[in-house]
Amino acid sequence: MGVDMRMNLSLFLSIYLSSILFLLFFHIVFLGLWYLGLISHLAGRRPEILTILQNCAVISVACCVFYSHCGNRAMLGQRPFDRKASNWFSLWKERKTWLAKLLHMNELKDQVCSSWFAPVGSASDYPLLSKWVIYGELACNGSCPGSSDEISPIYSLWATFIGLYIANYVVERSTGWALTHPLPVEEYEKLKKNQMKPDFLDMVPWYSGTSADLFNTVFDLLVSVTLFVGRFDMRMMQAAMSRVHEGAHEHDLFYDHLSEKEDLWFDFMADTGDGGNSSYAVARLLAQPSLQLTRDDSVVTLPRGDLLLIGGDLAYPNPSEFTYEKRFFCPFEYALQPPAWYKPNHIAVDKPELPEGIPELKEYNGPQCFLIPGNHDWFDGLNTFMRYICHKSWLGGWFMPQKKSYFALQLPKRWWVFGLDLSLHSDIDVYQFKFFSELVKNKIGENDSVIIMTHEPHWLLDWYWNGASGENVSHLILDYLKGRCKLRIAGDLHHYMRHSCVPSEGPVHVQHLLVNGCGGAFLHPTHVFSNFSKFYGKTYECKAAYPCFDDSSRIALGNILKFRKKNWQFDFIGGIIYFILVFSTFPQCELDHILQDDSFSGHLRSFFGTVWSAFVYVLEYSSVSLAGLLILLIAAIAFVPSKLARKKRAIIGILHVSAHLTAALILMLLLEIGLETCIRHKLLATSGYHSLYQWYQSVEIEHFPDPTGLRSRIEQWTFGLYPACIKYLMSAFDVPEVMAVTRSNICENGIQSLSRGGAVIYYASVFLYFWVFSTPVVSLVFGSYLYICINWLHVHFDEAFSSLRIANYKSFTRFHINCDGDLEVFTLAVDKTYSDPFDMQVPKEWKLDLDWDVEGKQQQQSSYRRKYPSKWCASAGQQDPVNTVRIVDEFVIRQTEKPDFVTSNGSVSH
Repeated sequence: MGVDMRMNLSLFLSIYLSSILFLLFFHIVFLGLWYLGLISHLAGRRPEILTILQNCAVISVACCVFYSHCGNRAMLGQRPFDRKASNWFSLWKERKTWLAKLLHMNELKDQVCSSWFAPVGSASDYPLLSKWVIYGELACNGSCPGSSDEISPIYSLWATFIGLYIANYVVERSTGWALTHPLPVEEYEKLKKNQMKPDFLDMVPWYSGTSADLFNTVFDLLVSVTLFVGRFDMRMMQAAMSRVHEGAHEHDLFYDHLSEKEDLWFDFMADTGDGGNSSYAVARLLAQPSLQLTRDDSVVTLPRGDLLLIGGDLAYPNPSEFTYEKRFFCPFEYALQPPAWYKPNHIAVDKPELPEGIPELKEYNGPQCFLIPGNHDWFDGLNTFMRYICHKSWLGGWFMPQKKSYFALQLPKRWWVFGLDLSLHSDIDVYQFKFFSELVKNKIGENDSVIIMTHEPHWLLDWYWNGASGENVSHLILDYLKGRCKLRIAGDLHHYMRHSCVPSEGPVHVQHLLVNGCGGAFLHPTHVFSNFSKFYGKTYECKAAYPCFDDSSRIALGNILKFRKKNWQFDFIGGIIYFILVFSTFPQCELDHILQDDSFSGHLRSFFGTVWSAFVYVLEYSSVSLAGLLILLIAAIAFVPSKLARKKRAIIGILHVSAHLTAALILMLLLEIGLETCIRHKLLATSGYHSLYQWYQSVEIEHFPDPTGLRSRIEQWTFGLYPACIKYLMSAFDVPEVMAVTRSNICENGIQSLSRGGAVIYYASVFLYFWVFSTPVVSLVFGSYLYICINWLHVHFDEAFSSLRIANYKSFTRFHINCDGDLEVFTLAVDKTYSDPFDMQVPKEWKLDLDWDVEGKQQQQSSYRRKYPSKWCASAGQQDPVNTVRIVDEFVIRQTEKPDFVTSNGSVSH
């Protein structure tokens, strides 16, 4: 195309650095004027550094493009541009049409360069600035005596853009008139109300390695385990505070306002607060007045639950104010808006704070919500949970009368719900146990039925980890409830599984075990838990799993194919690890035996023989690489779950590290062979370190003359930083040459011939290219490791599926206590039948629901009374959760009729 890329890169760096220095100087002066009170208070806002860098880059690119097409000569002697020629009617009257001019592109380009972008005047027109302007190219290419009087067109273009930036900034900060001016809070809230798309967050990148949230999570977890486990427990504080007022203990924890209803619909979900799309999809279904579903060629209508139970882990990865507001409250508020008088910063001092005109809680007909904390909610010692749940009254349109982190609910027809807080102990504390045991003795009848809600499913996790947890919970169920626990529900595992007790002799302590953690977090596998069958001495059978075992196993294959796509941030860590493993093996100087072999098999033998030699060198002589290898080996063995024996963990860790080390050595040798080949064919190492800068200096003298000595003065005033910065930045655009020249010097004179600075430059250059080559490989090796572990060894179920960040397979469970006292259970899932489990089930694109908008304008009423309560619907109607929801499991638990132990014959499942 006739464009010299080296000149453009050099010119870009010069203009870019000059623009940054000039604008920074301008901003310092401007802030000084603000400090003296000569400019309005808006000027005191700190300028955005990123905006300055972006503007400087745009200005530099524009100048380079101009130079590529027009050069640096000001063609002032030609006829100025005829403004009449811009008239569209006159274009057709000219001798040459635009089509003809397009066939003569050089003529058109000369006209544009000489007329449209020509400088105004010459250097003699600006005597005060004549020593500061950049002069244009000499008409006779530097051979003419004297100096040129032409101002550089590039300088004119640069000065114009800088002037526009300064003018816009001064107007914006002095008058407040600008599109970028921060909006007042009232206007921002109004704009948010009228927004056309939701501001959902993406799912948590668990393998980011660069996320501040993840570092905060690790820190909070360490503090919680050290401080709150066994030393200070918020549940003890709650119990102590409840004793301050007489009679407050039971009132704060026991609720019977729903017990007199004829029947009751209520919902259960858990593990929400991850991806905004998935969390909102479930919340939208929960908010609908009713759901129409097809079952056996008939339509079933399921009304909205009067009660919503949430089983913990309300926000990921840590319970900060940001995650609670953006990942938990935001989707629910979009699904069902809070009352008009609701204030987000309001603190509920005396709960329940009932709406105006409602004297007591049992007369409130809107949906209510009760929650228990999960392990993620305990990472800060339950501080955020207490603030946002126990001291607030509304989760969107769901009313929250709850005061403590655990509770007991008396439901109609002798049904009860115990919401237990397991903390980080995986068990209830003594004070909590005392409350529930006394409740069983004093209030629960022999024929009553109890649902126990916990965050962790002890039955599955204890079986998986070969451990025993929840001793106090087991004591409560076995020795106090004595067969009255009909159902246990939990989250924590982000899938759906239901196990029912197989009929047998003797008492059945728990009839059904239900796990549903599909409220919005990433998916967990089900096939890992397919062999579970024993709990409390009874045999259980898996009645339903979502996703099914076969689909769960196929999903794990995504670790090989899509690990890097889902976790591209992992490259930052993986590339550094690989470079450390082979750091000591650079450079490889003797490669003749690989390049000069005659046969392909000989090439392979020589290649892998060199790889083995490099490995031996790492073990015998290396310091940095060997230390990195040992640290990685220890980390890999520790990474293997403790479920396996120590010998198996060691073997798996060694094989895992060996795969990474082999890949790193192969990549190192391929890079060295590539460099050696280029050197032998005279493509690299043909000049010195700063050949690009030397070439730039010669071109600069020829095309950008400096008759006033401006550049030498700038060099003197900046203590040599001005040319030095350009010199070393240009080396960044010539990394292969720097790397090849240094490599040749090392191979000839040894590594000791390099100075410390030269060694830093060499290894930095090698790292840049090696990092780019290694990042796809490290993700492939690590993803393959996770796939093998999850499908062959059934370990790493958390690590292997958190990497995939699957937003699909979301569900919740809807219960109905009918007039006969039986408990009907329906599990509803956002589901579509696809051959690829990664295909979209949960929508990613949303739009404003026009029915919601029209209904809100026509009548002002509580959101739970509206026909269309949710603000957003899917952009594609056939993908909306309301249209794709289906029943994935359904069964009935019969109410107890006799005061003896109930066996599993008391339930009907279909």
